[in-house]
Amino acid sequence: MALNKIERRERIKMRIRKIVNGTPSQPRMTVFRSNKQIYVQFIDDLAGVTLATASSKEVVAEAAGKNKCEVAALVGTLAAKKAAEKGISTVAFDRNGYLYHGRVKMLADAAREGGLKF
Repeated sequence: MALNKIERRERIKMRIRKIVNGTPSQPRMTVFRSNKQIYVQFIDDLAGVTLATASSKEVVAEAAGKNKCEVAALVGTLAAKKAAEKGISTVAFDRNGYLYHGRVKMLADAAREGGLKF
């Protein structure tokens, strides 16, 4: 039986989550992208808490006139800044079942340039 797009992403997501998990010293940096927005969370899976978040809704002023990939890069930079404020320097990157290209790649590269190690 053929899988639809959502079921396929869920399978990939579970395959990734078997390997990637977050600890207090190295939280999981998870990405969620919708059609219009992109969100990032830093999660400690042992305690089950979200340590920091960033989204494209927070960079509305800088994002005027930019395409979605450029906005994702702004969110990556903002995420790295917020993580540094919380004392987070290394993370485990969770692409959440999305392919590592386009917006997800731009966000990850900007977060690396912002000082995060993964």
